[in-house]
Amino acid sequence: MVFTILLITLAVIVGIQFIYYIFIFGQFSFAKKTTSTTLTKVPVSVIVCAKNEVENIKKFFPILITQNYPEYEIVLIDDASTDETLELFEEYEKEYTNVKVVKVKNNETFWGNKKYALTLGIKAAKNDYLLFTDADCFPNTKNWISQMAEQFTNEKSIILGYGAYEKIKNSFLNKIIRLETLLTATQYFGWAKIGKPYMGVGRNLAYTKKEFYSAGGFIEHMKVRSGDDDLFVNQVANKSNTAICFTPESFTYSEPKKSFKDWFNQKRRHVSTAKLYKGFDRFQLGLFYISQLLFILLAVILLAFQFEWMLVLGLIIFRYAFTWVSLGYAAGKLNEKDTLPWFPIIEILLIFTQLNVFFTNLFSKPVHWK
Repeated sequence: MVFTILLITLAVIVGIQFIYYIFIFGQFSFAKKTTSTTLTKVPVSVIVCAKNEVENIKKFFPILITQNYPEYEIVLIDDASTDETLELFEEYEKEYTNVKVVKVKNNETFWGNKKYALTLGIKAAKNDYLLFTDADCFPNTKNWISQMAEQFTNEKSIILGYGAYEKIKNSFLNKIIRLETLLTATQYFGWAKIGKPYMGVGRNLAYTKKEFYSAGGFIEHMKVRSGDDDLFVNQVANKSNTAICFTPESFTYSEPKKSFKDWFNQKRRHVSTAKLYKGFDRFQLGLFYISQLLFILLAVILLAFQFEWMLVLGLIIFRYAFTWVSLGYAAGKLNEKDTLPWFPIIEILLIFTQLNVFFTNLFSKPVHWK
């Protein structure tokens, strides 16, 4: 009787996963690229916040300053750096007429708070259309601004882009990081396509000043160190005002973590904001994670006791078949196909890493902005 209940539960779990991967994530996975209705290229302010990032700025600034776009400025925010970041910014400001530097001094109230620094940068920006990336990121092409900005319309004032990680040969950790990034993007793009946007990534995100000021900036979550991207999107994004951009020319790339410890700490920071999402978003994310965990546990238990093993095996094969189809199409769009053969193994690692992150964050706070 107990095993029968477990088998029925496994079937229900597979059904839940099917709904997620095919009907929700599939909205992005199987979507065709749509052309924008924008008739003119709007002036854009690119916002880059940096704290002790002088080496990354040297590498990536040349890609920003040579973008193929008629009218844009680059707002470089130095958040009280102790290296030569500010000096380098000031050199760029002297050399290029479309570069503006914002100097942020340590503030007792907002010490080490990236949202405070970003707020000052947004206020200093001269254009109404804002495009954000991080100091350790670089656009994939010189058409990054063009691809992201063309998604703006009279109705669409928030644009969610894809922030990828560079590939490192012969690194299994790199495959873990990139497959997780693929799965996360497939989720938030899929939910955005059905009119329920819940997050975006600051490595590649755009919105208007009007949206920022209408929401009162970051005031609702200013005391939370993380969340300048996902918490803001969760607060203001809706079916009417949000669009996604997933052309390869619009991607940004970041250098991934090289050690499991660094990656784990990064995950702790990212996960720490999810508890502040809207109720429905917390529910759907929680249900998806629980369905993943239960699928693995129930499949292992039923196979171990060889209870209706052919039926159990059929459910397992069916489940991996539709997940691979959905993620396969998504990976094709996001140039991450080489991670898919490792999906069954990496998924299990991600599930239990997430569990570890949850319990670790219960007993200690993650370290945030540098």
